[in-house]
Amino acid sequence: MDSQKIADKKLMAYCGDYSRCEWKEKTESGEAAVEAIGCNKAKCCIEKGYEHCGFCPDLPCELLLDMYAHPEWGDNGSRLNNLKNWAAGNYVFELRN
Repeated sequence: MDSQKIADKKLMAYCGDYSRCEWKEKTESGEAAVEAIGCNKAKCCIEKGYEHCGFCPDLPCELLLDMYAHPEWGDNGSRLNNLKNWAAGNYVFELRN
């Protein structure tokens, strides 16, 4: 079952997706400054100093809710579950379906 797999922190995206995050890679490598980030979720998270959105007291915010409800990028709650688990120190993950 996917939810029982242990997450690799390098694949833990700011938004709760468990996949390669272009913006996380670029900012961590120094390739991109925060001002140049094209993802409003990643930019918000970095500016607030959070490892991912799960630590934000506003979880789930409008930025995330809009993305989660999007017809193409919606996920039936898997990313929100990931963020809550990761913030609690439970590094399991669900894949977006």
